Amino acid sequence: MQINTEYFIEYSVTACYSLYMSPQTPPDIDDLRLRILDAAEQRFRGYGYTKTTMAEVADDVDMSAANLYRYFNNKQDMAAACAQRCMSSRTDILRQLVRKKGLSASDKLRQFLMEDFRYTQNEAANQPKIVELISAVCHERTEIVHDKITEQCSLIGEILAQGNASGEFDIDDVAKTARVVYSSFTLFEVPIFLPLYSVEEFETMANGLVDLLLIGLTKR
Repeated sequence: MQINTEYFIEYSVTACYSLYMSPQTPPDIDDLRLRILDAAEQRFRGYGYTKTTMAEVADDVDMSAANLYRYFNNKQDMAAACAQRCMSSRTDILRQLVRKKGLSASDKLRQFLMEDFRYTQNEAANQPKIVELISAVCHERTEIVHDKITEQCSLIGEILAQGNASGEFDIDDVAKTARVVYSSFTLFEVPIFLPLYSVEEFETMANGLVDLLLIGLTKR
């Protein structure tokens, strides 16, 4: 049987174009997942974790609640993803500081702690629902906390390694020391401690802590 080649090519191109342009073509899964997370985070920020439902988030992104479960197993999974994003924003700010040119390792260590504290203070003052969300999720998903701690210890390790390279510090085990330094920063990072002291008292203690750390880290 003889095939009309020109007709076959034209038909194939038309069919492919129609399929591509069809309104039934599903959107990119990653893009849709981000839209869901954006809508969920907005809900969590405004109403809190307990008062937000899967149905409300689904309605915000114009899909059925049943379809939403294709992307997240339950509300806790969705909240965990939001909590990770919020904690990553802190890490991103600290990473920019650590990799900023023209600062000594000593200055970076001090600014790291101060920036970390200011972020905690700002979140507690302006985003209390998100603080509650992160606290609730982290009790059930401890791996999220461990990932965040690992990332921040890695950043502190970069500061310490810079100090070793420049001759400011004399540290045998950078990774181990970074974890010890991070542990000493906990008071300034956990919102539950904020009511204990004024901002000025926290800043005084933070500077005193860094002064003490530098005595131990500085090359003699």
